Amino acid sequence: MSRLATPIRKNDNVLVVTGKDRGKRGRVLKVLPGEAGRNRLIVEGVNMIKRHTKPNPGKQIKGGIVEREASLHASNVQIVCPECGKATRVGRKVLGDGRKVRICRKCEGVVDK
Repeated sequence: MSRLATPIRKNDNVLVVTGKDRGKRGRVLKVLPGEAGRNRLIVEGVNMIKRHTKPNPGKQIKGGIVEREASLHASNVQIVCPECGKATRVGRKVLGDGRKVRICRKCEGVVDK
Protein backbone atom coordinates (compact mmCIF):
# COMPACT_ATOMS: atom_id res chain seq x y z
CA MET A 1 0.00 0.00 0.00
CA SER A 2 1.42 3.40 -0.98
CA ARG A 3 1.35 6.44 1.25
CA LEU A 4 0.28 9.78 -0.14
CA ALA A 5 3.22 12.13 -0.03
CA THR A 6 2.46 15.75 0.65
CA PRO A 7 5.02 18.42 -0.24
CA ILE A 8 4.11 20.23 2.98
CA ARG A 9 6.30 19.64 6.03
CA LYS A 10 6.34 20.62 9.68
CA ASN A 11 7.20 24.31 10.33
CA ASP A 12 6.25 25.40 6.78
CA ASN A 13 4.26 28.63 6.51
CA VAL A 14 0.99 27.99 4.67
CA LEU A 15 -2.06 29.91 3.44
CA VAL A 16 -5.55 28.39 3.76
CA VAL A 17 -7.24 28.61 0.33
CA THR A 18 -10.68 27.08 1.07
CA GLY A 19 -13.05 26.63 3.98
CA LYS A 20 -14.18 28.75 6.89
CA ASP A 21 -10.64 30.01 7.62
CA ARG A 22 -9.84 30.99 4.01
CA GLY A 23 -7.12 33.66 3.84
CA LYS A 24 -5.49 32.83 7.18
CA ARG A 25 -1.78 32.10 7.36
CA GLY A 26 -0.09 29.89 9.89
CA ARG A 27 2.75 27.52 10.66
CA VAL A 28 2.29 23.75 10.27
CA LEU A 29 2.46 22.15 13.73
CA LYS A 30 1.96 18.52 12.71
CA VAL A 31 1.58 16.48 9.51
CA LEU A 32 -0.71 13.43 9.56
CA PRO A 33 0.30 11.45 6.44
CA GLY A 34 -1.86 9.25 4.30
CA GLU A 35 -3.28 6.41 6.34
CA ALA A 36 -6.60 5.38 4.76
CA GLY A 37 -6.77 8.45 2.52
CA ARG A 38 -6.12 10.95 5.33
CA ASN A 39 -3.67 13.52 4.11
CA ARG A 40 -4.14 16.06 6.85
CA LEU A 41 -2.22 18.65 8.82
CA ILE A 42 -2.61 20.84 11.89
CA VAL A 43 -1.95 24.55 11.34
CA GLU A 44 -1.32 27.01 14.18
CA GLY A 45 -4.37 29.21 14.87
CA VAL A 46 -6.50 27.71 12.06
CA ASN A 47 -9.64 25.52 12.28
CA MET A 48 -10.11 26.08 16.01
CA ILE A 49 -12.56 23.78 17.82
CA LYS A 50 -13.87 23.63 21.38
CA ARG A 51 -13.32 20.39 23.25
CA HIS A 52 -15.17 19.65 26.50
CA THR A 53 -12.77 17.84 28.83
CA LYS A 54 -13.34 16.01 32.09
CA PRO A 55 -10.97 16.73 34.95
CA ASN A 56 -8.32 14.09 35.55
CA PRO A 57 -6.31 14.81 38.70
CA GLY A 58 -3.94 11.90 38.01
CA LYS A 59 -2.68 13.55 34.81
CA GLN A 60 -2.95 17.14 36.14
CA ILE A 61 -5.74 17.98 33.66
CA LYS A 62 -8.31 20.58 34.66
CA GLY A 63 -11.82 20.19 33.38
CA GLY A 64 -13.62 22.72 31.22
CA ILE A 65 -13.82 23.89 27.64
CA VAL A 66 -10.48 23.79 25.82
CA GLU A 67 -9.97 25.49 22.47
CA ARG A 68 -7.45 23.87 20.12
CA GLU A 69 -6.61 23.32 16.47
CA ALA A 70 -8.30 20.55 14.48
CA SER A 71 -6.73 18.99 11.41
CA LEU A 72 -7.54 20.09 7.87
CA HIS A 73 -6.88 18.43 4.54
CA ALA A 74 -3.54 19.16 2.86
CA SER A 75 -5.30 20.09 -0.41
CA ASN A 76 -6.90 23.10 1.34
CA VAL A 77 -3.59 24.90 1.93
CA GLN A 78 -0.71 26.23 -0.17
CA ILE A 79 2.87 26.85 0.89
CA VAL A 80 3.92 30.49 1.22
CA CYS A 81 7.27 30.98 -0.56
CA PRO A 82 9.87 32.51 1.79
CA GLU A 83 11.51 34.42 -1.10
CA CYS A 84 8.55 36.01 -2.93
CA GLY A 85 5.99 35.80 -0.08
CA LYS A 86 3.21 34.42 -2.31
CA ALA A 87 1.15 31.25 -1.92
CA THR A 88 2.36 28.77 -4.49
CA ARG A 89 2.44 25.20 -5.68
CA VAL A 90 5.60 23.23 -4.99
CA GLY A 91 8.01 21.72 -7.50
CA ARG A 92 11.11 19.62 -7.03
CA LYS A 93 14.60 20.19 -8.37
CA VAL A 94 17.99 18.52 -8.07
CA LEU A 95 20.71 21.06 -7.40
CA GLY A 96 24.27 20.89 -8.75
CA ASP A 97 25.57 19.43 -5.49
CA GLY A 98 23.06 16.55 -5.68
CA ARG A 99 20.52 17.81 -3.10
CA LYS A 100 16.82 17.43 -3.87
CA VAL A 101 14.95 20.58 -2.84
CA ARG A 102 11.41 21.94 -3.05
CA ILE A 103 11.04 25.03 -5.24
CA CYS A 104 8.41 27.75 -5.68
CA ARG A 105 6.53 27.43 -8.98
CA LYS A 106 6.19 31.23 -9.27
CA CYS A 107 9.71 32.55 -8.63
CA GLU A 108 11.75 29.30 -8.85
CA GLY A 109 13.14 30.08 -5.38
CA VAL A 110 14.17 27.32 -2.98
CA VAL A 111 11.51 26.64 -0.31
CA ASP A 112 13.73 24.41 1.87
CA LYS A 113 16.01 26.08 4.39
